[in-house]
Order: sequence, then C-alpha cells, then structure tokens
Amino acid sequence: MPKNRVYDLIVIGSGAAGIIAAIVAAREGKSVLLLEKLSKIASKLKATGGGRCNLTNTLTNEEFMARFGRNGRFMQDALAAFDNKALVTFMDEIGVATHAPDGFRVFPTSHSSMTIIAALEKEMQKLGVEIQCNQKVQRLLVVGEHITGVKTETDMLNAANVIVATGGLGYPVLGAEGDGYTLANELGHKITDLSPAMMPLKTKEEWVKNCRADTIAKVELRVDLKKYKKLHATGDLIFTNHGIRGPVVLDFAREVTPILKKYDEVPLLLNLTKGRNEEEIQNHFKRELEKNPALTAVELVATLLPLSLAGEICKLAKLDEAVKYKKAEGAKRAKLLSLLAWTPLTIIGHDGFRMAMITRGGVSLKEIDPKTMQSKLIKGLYFCGEIMNLDGPCGGYNLQWSFASGFLAGKLLK
Repeated sequence: MPKNRVYDLIVIGSGAAGIIAAIVAAREGKSVLLLEKLSKIASKLKATGGGRCNLTNTLTNEEFMARFGRNGRFMQDALAAFDNKALVTFMDEIGVATHAPDGFRVFPTSHSSMTIIAALEKEMQKLGVEIQCNQKVQRLLVVGEHITGVKTETDMLNAANVIVATGGLGYPVLGAEGDGYTLANELGHKITDLSPAMMPLKTKEEWVKNCRADTIAKVELRVDLKKYKKLHATGDLIFTNHGIRGPVVLDFAREVTPILKKYDEVPLLLNLTKGRNEEEIQNHFKRELEKNPALTAVELVATLLPLSLAGEICKLAKLDEAVKYKKAEGAKRAKLLSLLAWTPLTIIGHDGFRMAMITRGGVSLKEIDPKTMQSKLIKGLYFCGEIMNLDGPCGGYNLQWSFASGFLAGKLLK
C-alpha cells in the first residue's frame, strides 16, 4: 500500500453490510479500502443461521418494515433500492444460487454461509477492493464537519468517505466489542440504550427442565405487566434446562431484555394450546371424555400437550395425575383450565451479549439520512447494518437490512 494514499472510501467492518457497501462503491469506480480488526473477514456472517445463512425472506417491503416496529419506515429507501428480489439477483450474479424451501426464508442452495463468503470475497478481489485484516480503527478523522479518514493502531488512512459497519455487541467471540458506537459517539452521535436480543431466556420456575424433549408449536407469549400489556409474539417454543428458547423466544427476547433492566423479574403468560381459551379447552375435554370417561387428568391434558408438559401443568394445578379427571375437585379442574389458557412463567435473566445474535439499540436514526445512510452531523460519514438503532425478528430480517443499508451507503452521496 502506497504511503499517504487517499481512498474514495474506507469501510470499517467486514460483515454483510460492510462487504456489500465496498462492492457497490467499487462497481461505481471508487477506490475502496475494507478494514477488519480480526484475522479473517465475515466471521459473524459465517455463523449466521447456524452456518446456513438465512439471507432474507419473501415478504413484501411493507410487510417487512412492519416487523421492525415503529422504526421500520426508516428502511423504505434502502428497501426500494435493494429489496429481497434485488438481493437474490445480486447473489445469482456473483454465483450463489438461492431458494426458499419453506416458501418464506431464503437460503443459499448449499445451505452454507461459506458459499456466500467465498463469492463475496471473489467479487471484491475482481473489483480491486483492498482488504486489510488485523486493523482496528481507533478514531475517525474529521476536519470541520467533513470526514477525512481513520486512525488505526498502526496507520493514518485518508478517505473522503468512511462507512462504519462494525455491527453490534452480540457474540463478542466473533469480534463484537461495540467499537462503532464509540467512534460514532466521539463525533457527537447519540447512541440509544443497548440491549442483547435474539437469545434464550432464563426462568425462575424450575419445572421447565422436565419438558425439554418437545417443541411446542404456535405458543403465544405475553408480558404480564400493565405497562407492557401490548407486547406479544407467537411461534414455536422449546423448554430448556434453565428456561425457554425457540423462534418465538428469540424474537420476543428483544422486547424482554430492556424490561429486565428496569425490573428484576418479568412475568410472562404463555398460551400453550394453539390459541384456545378456557371455554374451547373445556369443550375439547368434553369431547375426549365422551370417547373415554376414564381418562386421568394428565391423560386428558396429553391430548393437547406432550406428556411431560401435561404432567407439569397438572402439578401446577395440584391435580393428582392418577385420579380420573371426572373425580377431581371442581376448583382444581378450573385451575387447570386457567393454566392451560395462560401458563405463567417468570423471566429472571439471560446470558447477555455473549449469546445474543442481535443488539437492540444503536446510533440514533434521527441523525442518519435514510435516503443515503449518511450522517446528518458529519459529511462523508455513513452507517449501515446493525450499528444503527434498528433490529428485527428471526427469519432473514436483520441480514436483509444489513445488505440493503450497505447497498445504499455504498452508493455514496453524489
């Protein structure tokens, strides 16, 4: 690398957002330097989706934005420029075939993130993107209100544009240390509260460990606090040795972890019976008892739930599992119906950013131009991907957002 070379663009971070930003800028004839503090690029992308790499999904842009909540509209310009169809086309152009085996989630047909990383790396090499690994950026260089480059541990590197694509705090073993938040904050950008998201949750109740063998489909979760009554989610749930996980929990964790900062415990209510209310459960029981009047309480509940879970619910209702349901006390049968409609669980913790796939919070969206991803405070400074205060659920949402925001940032303001 020639000393004192001035690049058109320096990209900090080699995740999905940073890499596509580098490719887009290089395709438009810009000289691009990609900096990565680890010894290899795309470490977190490699681990995405358990290594299968759920790239995006098949929702319309409107549906997609709605799943991000109140901040979702911020993505409108980025998705207009590079939505799920554009991403699939881009992948095809660089030699990565994709498919949606369930009609919703889009994967590389190889079901390996390495296929994507190899193709992206090959494309960058073809375009002449300079990649420097083991380069940690210590400071962004600014003169007046214009970016002029970056300072690493070993060099001062000059550029008219800098894209910060350093990701969040999740999975620190893959390099996530929150560097980008510090860099942005030093230049006056507000960083919203940061919480781990997309992760398992720990419960106070210990009975969950006895139900680990089964996945419970279409479980609805609700926060049982007056202030947060509107928070709910539905999906598959798995009980663990210390709590709960599964797609619905990973999605709902982004709502729960910020509440845990305010309260030591977060009470939840779970509907484990595919949305049935007490009356519907009672009618189901009547039909089953008509077929077999000798059913015990646990046998009856097992017509709705796996046996291990049925046993635990009966214990919570203080029902003797061996007693025939028809001979059980009325108050206990009523309690059982109540528990089957809404089972209480108490969330008491999680494993922090160590196990978080996504970070909730980041650089304030109010200080970023959604049409370009450029900072409203510093000319030539751009943000893309997870570093911004925008996170979505499981199912290709966050990776699509990374690619779309990186694509837009890589266009650079004309």
